[in-house]
Amino acid sequence: MNELDTLLTDMLAKGGSDLHLAVDSPPKTRIDGVIHLLNEQPIGAREMEALLKEVTPAHRWETFMQTGDVDLAHEIQGKARFRMNLFKNSWGMASVLRQIPSRIASIDELDLPVALKAIASYQNGLVLVTGPTGSGKSTTLAAIINHINENSQKQIITLEDPVEFTHDDKKSTIIHREVGEHTRSFSAGLKGAMRADPDVILIGEMRDMETIRLALNCAAMGMLVFATLHTNNATKTVDRIIDAFPADEQNQIRIMLAESLRGIVSQLLCQKKDGGRIAVHEILLTHGALPNCIRTHSLSNIRNIIDQNRDQGMISMDASLVKLLEADLITKEEAYMKAIDKTRFKV
Repeated sequence: MNELDTLLTDMLAKGGSDLHLAVDSPPKTRIDGVIHLLNEQPIGAREMEALLKEVTPAHRWETFMQTGDVDLAHEIQGKARFRMNLFKNSWGMASVLRQIPSRIASIDELDLPVALKAIASYQNGLVLVTGPTGSGKSTTLAAIINHINENSQKQIITLEDPVEFTHDDKKSTIIHREVGEHTRSFSAGLKGAMRADPDVILIGEMRDMETIRLALNCAAMGMLVFATLHTNNATKTVDRIIDAFPADEQNQIRIMLAESLRGIVSQLLCQKKDGGRIAVHEILLTHGALPNCIRTHSLSNIRNIIDQNRDQGMISMDASLVKLLEADLITKEEAYMKAIDKTRFKV
C-alpha cells in the first residue's frame, strides 16, 4: 500500500471524510465537520511531491505542473473512492481528498425532501443544487439521478471534474464524461452532449459564462439540466447567474433563465446536538409568478413565493431550521449561524 492510501485508510478508520495535506504540516482530517490532526508527523516538500506524484496519472501531473491546480479521482481498490484536488500554495504542493460514498443512497434513505422526487420527474428545464463546498450537493444530485434511473427510460449524460458517483444502467442509459479525461472543459463537453441525444444532463459545476449560457440553451431545447453552484439560497443563486455576465448581456440572460428555471435546491449541513451532521434545505419550485420575478429582477419576491407555497413542497432555509429546532436536533446557536434572517434566531 502506498503512503497516501495508508493515510486515507487511517482517516477512514477514524471516521474522517476529508484528508488535508500541506508541506511542513501534519496530515489533518475532517470528522463531523471539525478538523483534527490525523497524526503529528509533518510532511516535507520532497515527501509531498513523491506522495502525490505516485498516485497521479502522468498527463494529469503535467497539467498540475503547468496550471498549479488539478482535480481527479483516486480509489483504494475494494475500499473507497475519493475526489482529489492537487494545488500549489506559498509553501509548495498540497492536496485535499474527500471520500465519495461507495453506494448511491436513495432520496428516501438520505431523508431528503419529497419534492426532489417531483423534480426528478421534470421533462425539461434547469434545476440547480447549491450550497458551500462539502454540503452534500453531489450526494443529493446522485440520489436524484438514481431516482430517474430507477423510474424512467432516459439518456443521461454526466459531465464532472472528476466523476464522483458512477451509476449502473437500470431503466436509463447513463454516460459518464470526465473533464480533463474525456473532454477538455465543461463547455466543450456540453457542446458534445448536445449532439448525443440526451434527455438529462448533469453538469458538475457551472464555472464560467459559456457553461452557464450553454446550460440555459440545453434547457431551452427541451433537455432536463442539473447543475451546481456555490450559493446558499435561491435568491443569491439567481443573482449569481445573472451577475456572471456583463451588464449588456444581463437582460437576455434574465429572459433565458426566466423561461428555463424549474427549481433550486439549496443545502447546508448543520451540527446535530448529539453529534454528526444533518442537512437543511431551501426549495424553490417552478411557479407562475417566478418568471416575472426574474425578468424584472424583483428577486426579493422569491422569498414570498417560497413562503406562500409550502403546500407545494417549497420551503425557506429559515423555515427548515425552525423544523430542526422544534425537533430538538440542533442548537439555537447553530440555527443562528446558518440562518438568512438572523433576527428570527437571536440567542
